Amino acid sequence: MSREWNDSQPIYLQLREQVIGRLMDGTFAEGEAVPSVRQVASEYQINHLTVAKAYQELVDDGLLEKKRGLGMFVVEGARQALLQNEQKKFIDRELPEFATRVQQLGLDLSTVAQQLAGMGDRA
Repeated sequence: MSREWNDSQPIYLQLREQVIGRLMDGTFAEGEAVPSVRQVASEYQINHLTVAKAYQELVDDGLLEKKRGLGMFVVEGARQALLQNEQKKFIDRELPEFATRVQQLGLDLSTVAQQLAGMGDRA
C-alpha cells in the first residue's frame, strides 16, 4: 500500500481505496486475514483510528468481516461484488464522460473502438 497521502481526500478514504485495489487484484485473497489495524497504523505512521475507520467502512460494505480474537478477514465473494460494483460505476459514470469527450474531440467511434481493441491485445 502507498505511503504517500494526498491532501485532496481524507487518509481513511485513501486507505480504503488501497485495500479495495488489493481485494480486486487478489493480493488480499478471500477468506484470508488482512493486516491488523495496529500493523497498518505502525507501518504507515497513521493513527489507528484512521485505519479502523477505513476497515469499518469495508465491513459495512460487506467486504471484510471481524472475527473476534482473530482479526479482520476478506469475505467470500468480495472480489466479485467489487467487480460488479466497479463495472456498474464505469458504465453509469465513466463511460458517459468518455463518450462526451470523444464527441468533443470529434473522434470517430469506430477509430476509438479499434484503438481500444488494440489495447486489449496488448494486455
